[in-house]
Amino acid sequence: MKITEVATTAQKREFINFPKRLYRDDPNWVCPLDSEIEAVFDPEKNYALSHGVATRWLLLDDEGKTLGRVAAFVDEVRSKANRQPTGGLGFFEVTESREAAFMLFDTARQWLADKGMKAMDGPINLGDNDNHWGLLVEGFMQPGFGMPYNKKYYRSFFEGYGFKTYFEQYSYHKDVASVEVFPERFRKIAEWIAKRPGYNYRHFDFGKRDEFIADMVEIYNETWRVFKEDFTPLDPARLRHTLQQAKAFIDPELIWFAYHNDKPVAFFILFPDLNQILRHFNGRLTLWNMIRFVWYKMTHEITRARGLVAGVHPSYQNSGIESPIFLELFHVFRRKRFYREMELSWVGDFNPKMISIYEALGASRAKTHLTMRYMIDESLPFIMYKDEMKENMAQRQVRVKE
Repeated sequence: MKITEVATTAQKREFINFPKRLYRDDPNWVCPLDSEIEAVFDPEKNYALSHGVATRWLLLDDEGKTLGRVAAFVDEVRSKANRQPTGGLGFFEVTESREAAFMLFDTARQWLADKGMKAMDGPINLGDNDNHWGLLVEGFMQPGFGMPYNKKYYRSFFEGYGFKTYFEQYSYHKDVASVEVFPERFRKIAEWIAKRPGYNYRHFDFGKRDEFIADMVEIYNETWRVFKEDFTPLDPARLRHTLQQAKAFIDPELIWFAYHNDKPVAFFILFPDLNQILRHFNGRLTLWNMIRFVWYKMTHEITRARGLVAGVHPSYQNSGIESPIFLELFHVFRRKRFYREMELSWVGDFNPKMISIYEALGASRAKTHLTMRYMIDESLPFIMYKDEMKENMAQRQVRVKE
């Protein structure tokens, strides 16, 4: 077997095409757009490469047949947000060969070690964690757009190599086609909270997108500052770019904000599940497929919405402020009957409050992904993310007392 770094146009094409052959007989797999994968490694399209570096490899057998692929990357901002310099491994695909898998892991590990990294997270993305992030271990069904899908045998390769679970990611599913979308008790509480003076709720409007983006950034950054002091703040420019790219399929009535005395205090973002259309395209967005896209959208091929991200300002957590947002969604689903399912993905095992909300909605846990960590420097301790959070909170309380 031989490892080859991807450099030529032909190698880039093979990096994209290998999974199409690997999953050819798997009806659940949805091929991501070729352009989407290639954009991850394009400095002009991936903001993370302005403060990072990435490379990728193919693993070939003696006859030149591809056995696997992998990418490794260093995001300087994300790396510094960890206890030790930490790089990433992603876009891992391999035939059912432990030897081949370990050779790919070895290659990524050595490259990261040469860059000064002390730990390796995977499988993750070079960029935002709402796409291509995590190893699927439970719920092998058709994935929502951006959610990873992989072979069942990958878990044994990661664990056999020495990766440990850094945190678990849960995806909840909820049937929204029934008459009562949400439990009666939840709905009554939401109606009561919605009537409190000073509160109002608005859905996204592209005509006022800069205002909504500013509100989202404010809530998100305040929320995550509680979880992790050295987190990476949400960048308005990147968010604006993401919304512009998704404009063709976004439903503004699936994006809601809560305000108290005009102060933004909570938001919840759902996107129509683009994978229900992309499954027809085999990764290629040709002119004909663009025409088909419009047709599929008009005929409501998309029946599922995926919850991408939510945030509640720390000052308003445990107030139930998010409940009326779901009440507004209840009214949307009653009017737009073509929506039949809502996927809430993903929520980390370190976020019990959000897990409780999803379960109160009557949603069921459908999928589990793992973000895993390998300690390149074996002298350093491995600590799960939720334990890091507890330590950070304790240290913060000590500083406040001082």
